[in-house]
Amino acid sequence: MTIGSDPSGIHDPYEAFRYEAFRLYAASYVLAVIGSQVLTATVQWDVYQRTKDPLAIGWVGLIGALPVILFALPAGHVADSFNRKRILLITQIPLALVPTILAVLQWWYPQGVSLIVTYSLLAANALTLTFARPARSAIMPNLVPRTAYPNAFAWMSSLFETASWVGPAVAGVLIAFGVPWSYLASALCLVGCFGLALFLPDIVPSEPTTREPGWRALSAGLRFVFGTPLMLAAMTLDLLAVLLGGATYLMPVFAERLGAGSVGFGWLRAAPAMGAFVMAVGQAHRPPNGRAGRTMLWAVATFGAATIVFGASQNYWLSLAMLVVIGASDNISVIIRQTIIQSLTPDAMRGRVSAVNQVFIGASNELGGFESGVTAKLFGPVMSVVAGGMGTILVVLGVAKVWPQIRQLRSLRELRPANDEVKVSDNP
Repeated sequence: MTIGSDPSGIHDPYEAFRYEAFRLYAASYVLAVIGSQVLTATVQWDVYQRTKDPLAIGWVGLIGALPVILFALPAGHVADSFNRKRILLITQIPLALVPTILAVLQWWYPQGVSLIVTYSLLAANALTLTFARPARSAIMPNLVPRTAYPNAFAWMSSLFETASWVGPAVAGVLIAFGVPWSYLASALCLVGCFGLALFLPDIVPSEPTTREPGWRALSAGLRFVFGTPLMLAAMTLDLLAVLLGGATYLMPVFAERLGAGSVGFGWLRAAPAMGAFVMAVGQAHRPPNGRAGRTMLWAVATFGAATIVFGASQNYWLSLAMLVVIGASDNISVIIRQTIIQSLTPDAMRGRVSAVNQVFIGASNELGGFESGVTAKLFGPVMSVVAGGMGTILVVLGVAKVWPQIRQLRSLRELRPANDEVKVSDNP
């Protein structure tokens, strides 16, 4: 009998971890996320301390978004055409080199590395991540049976959030000893990720049901998403909510406003992930949600409301609490969205659909950082964050109105792959 198919119907909260390949994948993923989060938090702190300009942090967001927007579709096509493990291994090399170079430069030039050099290295990092993410995302569904998808995504989200609060917290402590040490810690984590990924099984994409030349093959994931209303609704909801409601890139500004040092900044930066971790563990131990769509809408609305309170708060502990609520509510949305995407996508298209998701979600995180930097420069950080939270609530109302499918979604276990031939070829 396959694990996860227990006819008694008893919920197994550790179903995904019964599989060795999933455990290995999860450990590699945790190191990758910690390394990435340490790098991001350190760059944000470093750039703001050198410039005291929120727009300088905003440029970091734009630099991270542009490679995703320009190259995500080719990256998804690559993930669906070649050995996904090999792609993952190749991309880990430059991802480890970037923080290593930043650490060395900081030691050589203690007065501060040129912003142009920093931005250039971040652009190389973002370009590499654009190709790494679809390959990594497309590997995971091949490691557990379909019945274990909700449990696996809940645990992956939990691990992501754990790593996302460990990373900034570690960065905050290490920055107190010197920025180069924080960059070096990021590099060591990514080297460890590479070592564990060596032992993952080779994942070769399934043969597509139809072969299309040129641009049609490249854009198949985009046409598939736009031809699947439920998936499009979930992605749009997260895209606009993160674009408007994200305050992460302004955290150095708010840490200064609240009178927190580097360690306090680290905990502020880690707080959303701490809330998300608690929520993800809770969701993994609960039976599947029977009203997934409405739950997702309420979660994003809560995200927006907590963002408003955070922006207006002048108390460190209230701000910290609101960031925990932001992370917890965002996690509910993330798990439901990821389960929808992976459950509705045929294996032959996972890389391309993951690439589209990367544009919707990954680019929106970075563009949200740029938007926050620009609006903070023009109207101040408080107005930037409060207005973004209000906009998020309006987005929830709009998505619920435009796509009734999201309101009607019940059990995630009932989702099955859409017919890729129909979805792709029906839209010229």
